[in-house]
Amino acid sequence: MNKDKILEVKELKQHFRTSKKSVIKAVDGISFDIYRGETFGLVGESGCGKSTTGRTIIRLYDATSGEVKFNGVDVHSLKSKQEIKSFNRQMQMIFQDPYASLNPRMTVKEIISEGIDIHGLAKNEKEKTDRVHELLETVGLNKEHASRYPHEFSGGQRQRIGIARALAVDPEFIIADEPISALDVSIQAQVVNLMKELQQKRGLTYLFIAHDLSMVKYISDRIAVMFAGRIVELADSEELYSNPLHSYTKSLLSAIPVPDPDYERNRQRVVFDHDSYNPEGATLREIKNGHWVLCTEEEFKKMK
Repeated sequence: MNKDKILEVKELKQHFRTSKKSVIKAVDGISFDIYRGETFGLVGESGCGKSTTGRTIIRLYDATSGEVKFNGVDVHSLKSKQEIKSFNRQMQMIFQDPYASLNPRMTVKEIISEGIDIHGLAKNEKEKTDRVHELLETVGLNKEHASRYPHEFSGGQRQRIGIARALAVDPEFIIADEPISALDVSIQAQVVNLMKELQQKRGLTYLFIAHDLSMVKYISDRIAVMFAGRIVELADSEELYSNPLHSYTKSLLSAIPVPDPDYERNRQRVVFDHDSYNPEGATLREIKNGHWVLCTEEEFKKMK
């Protein structure tokens, strides 16, 4: 794998104050790197902080503390309009809900060409139209779709439009925030295959956020498992599946259904006790090369 870091996240925290003056620690001090050209999977249950992580990286939220460096520059220190505009072009997001993320009053052409207009990427109307048509064909739609409105498309087609919109400004890095969770299972594989194909052709880097471990394994080079605002395990995709070490990772993996009736009848679920889990004194430690686990000194010695 290319060891050129495109993204460095260090001790990132995202805390929200509620109306009752309490603090929700959505992201509580996480660190990881993403290398150019790879797909980094971020997995966990709803409410674990994975989407908040993605939104903080792309500056939809200001970080409470910590650092996010993209191509060596701290994104939360960008001040000038020009710097922010350049960053917004290099990093794009594909959203979870293909129904809510497209403006129903805009045609497909208007939706896709918004970024082209903002960044001045077309000299004239004809060049812009040609670019939109090319993007539609790139994501498996056709140019006749450009004049239609979002309500005329299925969920899978809308997500393709969302991908075309993200690609319109030629980004280097795409955050895909649960891009397939709102789609039928039969359509999910099509969208993931499209993303893999685009990655190879365009040299893209992905942060792929999801709660479905089976699909994440299929697309990711490395996977980080997140629980209650912290990363509990991080390893290469194959290593994580074949040798899970944290009890939470084991419970997630044991819940993946297998198309084998005999196996399913006798399957042993690993139950993770959310309420009694206490990560006090635990830090992310490297058990073996590239395999990190949130554990105490004592647990670390046992795992080694």
